[in-house]
Amino acid sequence: MGLIKLVTFENSSKINRLGVLLENSVLDICSIDKTIPSDMKSFLSNKETNKWNNLVKIIKENTNTNQYHHSLDNVRFKSPIDDPEKVIGIGLNYREHAIEGGFNIPTEPVVFSKFSSSIIGPNESIVKPKSSDQVDYEVELVVIIGKTAKNVDKESALDYVAGYTVGNDVSARDWQLKKNNNQWLLGKTFDTFAPIGPSILVNPSLASLYSGETFLDPNNLNLKCILNGQVMQDSSTKDFIFNVQEVVSYLSNIFTLKPGDVIFTGTPQGVGFTRNPPIFLKPGDVVECQVEHIGSLINDVKEL
Repeated sequence: MGLIKLVTFENSSKINRLGVLLENSVLDICSIDKTIPSDMKSFLSNKETNKWNNLVKIIKENTNTNQYHHSLDNVRFKSPIDDPEKVIGIGLNYREHAIEGGFNIPTEPVVFSKFSSSIIGPNESIVKPKSSDQVDYEVELVVIIGKTAKNVDKESALDYVAGYTVGNDVSARDWQLKKNNNQWLLGKTFDTFAPIGPSILVNPSLASLYSGETFLDPNNLNLKCILNGQVMQDSSTKDFIFNVQEVVSYLSNIFTLKPGDVIFTGTPQGVGFTRNPPIFLKPGDVVECQVEHIGSLINDVKEL
């Protein structure tokens, strides 16, 4: 079995469902097993120890059947999770990005937050606020927490990760770096400033999930941001200053991480505000963020 990708989708009934993204369809796992919640946060919060193995069993038994499948043409992908307790960002976490911005290399993670009201899904619009003309793109690997984590060590940190998705940490640079006494939060958390999706790639290191068939190293993934067809960011999580294990461990030693919590792990070099001249998002732009093995997240930009 290959990598498993969980999605939140809407079919013709306009009701959100939990599904598994296959090559040409979405498998409606909620219809197969009525005990599976229809929302991602509830699914991840379920403490049933067998839920991941049950998911694998459902996929294996139903992949090649016609029942319970929805054509990709007949579904709309939503944000895989839209109601996390926490949305956490890690700033300056790529060595080359810190250098391009003229910042010192951090000696410990730079942490900020976004509100869940900033989350949107694939093919939804990033809204440029009228109060900012410096809205920037940031492709990121996003970590989704799978079980409660408090004071975990680096060696066991991945055991608390449910999976990974693609994110765009949209940032109003004037609000982030100049206004509000240089506090980052407001510049990071305008409505629509946290696109994520389209799927959550389930962490293969979860106990017995893939029976050792598949391995994914979150600290060795290529990622790109493409603006209007032009590659703006092209890097790898190998350039992390603090890898996923270090970030999860560090955060869990400050506050309790809960199932469904979302962690943006930082962006690589190539952002708009460091360019000469700077490049900022404008209405009509199309931003595509890609992370190797996980997928492609596309959002347009509009102004109200």
